[in-house]
Amino acid sequence: MRFFRKKQGIGKAGAGWSLFAGVVSLIYFFPVLWIILTAFKTRTDTLSIPPKFIFTPTFDNFIAVFYRSAASSQDAASTGFELYFFNSIFIAGTSVILALIIGTLASYGFSRHPLRGNDTYLFVILTTRMLPPIIAIIPIFLMFRLSGLSGTYIGIILLYTAFNLPFSIWMIKSFFDEISTDVEDAARMDGSRDRGVFFKICLPQVKAGLAATAVFALILTWNEFLFALLLTGTDTRTVPVQMARTLGGEIGVDWGLLAAIVTIFLIPVFAVTYMLQNHLLRGVTFGTVKK
Repeated sequence: MRFFRKKQGIGKAGAGWSLFAGVVSLIYFFPVLWIILTAFKTRTDTLSIPPKFIFTPTFDNFIAVFYRSAASSQDAASTGFELYFFNSIFIAGTSVILALIIGTLASYGFSRHPLRGNDTYLFVILTTRMLPPIIAIIPIFLMFRLSGLSGTYIGIILLYTAFNLPFSIWMIKSFFDEISTDVEDAARMDGSRDRGVFFKICLPQVKAGLAATAVFALILTWNEFLFALLLTGTDTRTVPVQMARTLGGEIGVDWGLLAAIVTIFLIPVFAVTYMLQNHLLRGVTFGTVKK
């Protein structure tokens, strides 16, 4: 009888924690839900007081995103937002891929072939992320101007790659450290070279870590605003920069249009996170349970 009472008490406690987690999740997700709902409202419904939760949805804001040239912007030369979405996807995707490739090779070297002062090198790499990026904005801006990289895809991609590298190296190295070297030694005894050991033995075992690193690096790059504002031009401008320009219209802020832009802007990150959620979960919890 005591067993059933104890089990019932555990069940009630679990239900209580589930309810608490649901409430906290709702609080965190409510701003996102509010933005999505606003994207389907007319301008009148958006500005109504009290706010309307029941309304007739419309797709006019989404149509305006691609067929109206930055409606609230004073830049008459602005093109449709499809260019800025392409720029965000291309710049973020390319920089994340480069950071993963370079970071994977570097982290494998630090993990399997440590040099003298290996910890010092890793600490120096980490220190580049300890300070706020705004401290380096002036020298980076001058360097881009003098080298002709300002306003180019190559410049902003290289900058984002450099920003993501310290995080990628530290993140991926922790996954390589968890892999036993016995498997690699056995593969070498069977005739495999270092390249084969890396690609066939080690790399498949850190897929979860690569997925987790890719998601975090993508989020950091996808939402970056300051350097994109100063170092991109009209043809290389990203969505966050153009959204800021949309806020400065003569007729006031078109909140429905802005919400539609944000809603579309969220889709790629949500899609990538959803596709990699299994790897992401394993990557985040990797090494927490001893085998």
